[in-house]
Order: sequence, then C-alpha cells, then structure tokens
Amino acid sequence: SFLELADDLEDAAKRNKRFAIMWELKGCPYCKETHLVNFARPDIESFVRERFDILQLNLVGSREVTDFDGEKLPEKRIAEKYGIRFTPTFQFFPERAVGLAGKKAREREVARAQGYLEPPHFLAMFRFVSERAYERGSLRDFLRTNT
Repeated sequence: SFLELADDLEDAAKRNKRFAIMWELKGCPYCKETHLVNFARPDIESFVRERFDILQLNLVGSREVTDFDGEKLPEKRIAEKYGIRFTPTFQFFPERAVGLAGKKAREREVARAQGYLEPPHFLAMFRFVSERAYERGSLRDFLRTNT
C-alpha cells in the first residue's frame, strides 16, 4: 500500500476482494490477541485472506494517508476524522470507491467492528461484509442468526 485509500480499495476490487482497515496501537493487548488467536485460526485466516485486503494503520501514527476525498493526513488525524477511538477497530468499505469522496467520513463505511471479538464473532463480522448482509440488516441481527 502507498497509503492512498481509494487506490487500495480499487486494487482490492480488481482482485475480487473487499478492503478493510485495521486500526491498532503498539502494546494493545486486544490487538495482539486478534493476531495471535483470531488470525492464527486456519478457518479465519483463509477466509479473510481469500476475500479481503486489510490495511493496518496506527491509531497514533504519523505516516501520511490520502483519504478517499484526496485529503492527506497523518494516521492519527485520519483516525480522528473517522472517529476511531478504540483498538482494534476494523473499518469495512464498499466494493468500489466511486462516490465515496463526496460522503462524510463515517458514511463511507459499510460496517465497523470496535474492540476485540471472540473468534466466532470475528469470523461472522467478515462474513457479514463478504456476504453484503449489511444491505439486509444490522450486524447484531446477523450475529443472532449466524453464530
């Protein structure tokens, strides 16, 4: 990634994958748990790897990121712009970047997961986005019927 969100999303789409951002923080125990427990499970790892491109960003980082609207901000400011306050947080975006620049930051996402999710719920979150279930209802409803 060159940290240009629209390009990252379009690159993912060209490979029939969805684009997500994982917000992390050095020393975050739940971020570590996400990697060492959730992503270590073969069923989760393969499902996510086959269907998603995930950009890892640092909640207090200084790398410059170009947002969908062309605004260039350090990671910390992009996090503020999107209202990211907890780690880990996953942001999931539509299949295409078309039209995202004209929307408010929070309206660009199709789904968001804040905080640590146990493996079954974590996998369900990725299924929720992969299956476009957000078009039919809430994550809570999806979890109720799919975990």
